[in-house]
Amino acid sequence: MGRIVITGASGQYGRGVTDRLIAAGLGDQLVLISRTPAKLADREAQGAAIRYGDFDRPETLGDAVAGADTMLLISGTRVGARVAQHKAAIDAAAAQGVRHILYTSFIGIDDPANPAEVRHDHIETERLIRESGMDWTMLRDAHYADAMIVMAGPGVMSSGQWISNAGDGREAMVWREDCVESAVAVLRDITTGTRDHAGRIYNITGPELQSFAEVTAILSQVTGVPLAYTPVSDEAQYAIFDAMGIPRRPVDDQSVNGIPWNSDDMVTFGAAIREGFLAICSDDVEKLTGRPARSVRSLIEAHADMLRAAAQPMEHAK
Repeated sequence: MGRIVITGASGQYGRGVTDRLIAAGLGDQLVLISRTPAKLADREAQGAAIRYGDFDRPETLGDAVAGADTMLLISGTRVGARVAQHKAAIDAAAAQGVRHILYTSFIGIDDPANPAEVRHDHIETERLIRESGMDWTMLRDAHYADAMIVMAGPGVMSSGQWISNAGDGREAMVWREDCVESAVAVLRDITTGTRDHAGRIYNITGPELQSFAEVTAILSQVTGVPLAYTPVSDEAQYAIFDAMGIPRRPVDDQSVNGIPWNSDDMVTFGAAIREGFLAICSDDVEKLTGRPARSVRSLIEAHADMLRAAAQPMEHAK
């Protein structure tokens, strides 16, 4: 069995993958890379090797990936800066003899008409991987349901409305855990030689296409809180982000006000949903994990108490 190197191993995705691989008895096969290795100190006791590596310091990545056969390249968070970062990791992996690379990409990126700014980072990273000479597998994840329900949901609940420039566009939002478990399934197959995933693209999506209006209605049904969906133009969506102090273009710093993204990213993302570029629904989660992808409704139900609590300030204001 070959060693697996995981980039960004201290993030949510990386920790989820690591937890499951350790539970599967593969802890001593793991090489975990992070800019902050101290965050992974607990992993050493579980058998994993912890190494420092920074996408922005390519000279650190060769030693970090040395000795690995398979790499899980978890996409960075800095939209607009990721191609150079990912190239550094891909080049280091190829130079060190890594044989197979998995990349956490994004759905709907093949169509050049897709307006989503995020498309560029992912399609260019996929091109670099294909040209690297390594075997590859693309895990094209849909929009995280967690981001919209767990992170953005409280704001929707407290304001009483979901505002978006996505219009009536539909997408199949997916649980982050389903993305993680799909990646784990592929890594286990590669490491044990159970199944060949080389040259495969998987669309990791939820089980059904839904509009934000439909998701808003489910939020209201499950929590019992009246909510409205308010579609807005791209210009109005920009104005909302401007008022929040979110920059329109990518910036050199890692974040602005602690936020590693920009409003061009989010507004063009909404436009891509509205125009149908993300209306992709597959059963690849079930093919890889052996169980169906979990629904947005089930995620809302799992966090119903938190969401109701977020609505209380609005209720008290009435």
